[in-house]
Amino acid sequence: MIREFRRARRRNVPKPVTVFDLMTEQAIGRLGNVSESGMLLVATAPVQEDALYQLRFHLRDDRGQDIPIDVGAHLLWSAQANTPGQSFAGLRFLTIDREPLELLRPWVNAGPEAE
Repeated sequence: MIREFRRARRRNVPKPVTVFDLMTEQAIGRLGNVSESGMLLVATAPVQEDALYQLRFHLRDDRGQDIPIDVGAHLLWSAQANTPGQSFAGLRFLTIDREPLELLRPWVNAGPEAE
């Protein structure tokens, strides 16, 4: 039996959600899963371990509107994916404003938990 030690519940992202680097204004990948405190990025651009990022992604609220979520994040780890040109990256959120966090929290808790 595998024991789960994550601090925060994570939700898989069922549809592609593009993640943008706000410093370069370029798409750097898509969300794999997300929690209140971090995310799994499926990166399509090179990422640097231990780097700090300003990122934006959009989540749909209960009225069907896309809401931008801006976060300051620390890249904790990365690993090559099986797909050429992609990697997985684990990021911890350092900053997120109160309003986006209040949208993110119920969104994470409403869906199936990430494995």
